[in-house]
Amino acid sequence: MGLSVSPEPDLIRSFEAPPPGSDPNSCWGKDVSPAVIETVTERVLVQPAEVLEDGTVVSEPIYREITKRAIVKERRELWFETPCQEQLTPDIIATLQRALKARGLYAGALTGDMDARTRHAIRRFQAPEGLDSSILSLWAARKLGLVAIARDDA
Repeated sequence: MGLSVSPEPDLIRSFEAPPPGSDPNSCWGKDVSPAVIETVTERVLVQPAEVLEDGTVVSEPIYREITKRAIVKERRELWFETPCQEQLTPDIIATLQRALKARGLYAGALTGDMDARTRHAIRRFQAPEGLDSSILSLWAARKLGLVAIARDDA
């Protein structure tokens, strides 16, 4: 039985409409969460009950059911910076797999391939921080020690 992982797009390069004001030499991923739409049925009072002063019910209330669709969660697009494709060499990917394995998130072989198991482990690493994507973010690459963190030497 194989691991079932939804396919992810390749990295979205900055020349493919990156966020406004971003560095044109940087690379970006995009996480799109679809809107959540629910069908809701409500009972609406059309005519109240007719009740005499002594409490005797002359006629029961009349209700009408109204069914409507409502957006309960808006569609969300989240752009995030990623390491560029040329940085993700087989050696770096093997190091990524090793780092994820050390954290108990990756159980496969250290192949150096960005395969479904590796992408699944990336998603498991990033999701608790609010990025439910299997595209490696620059933040995650830095946190895993794969990419140097720029220092301000001021």
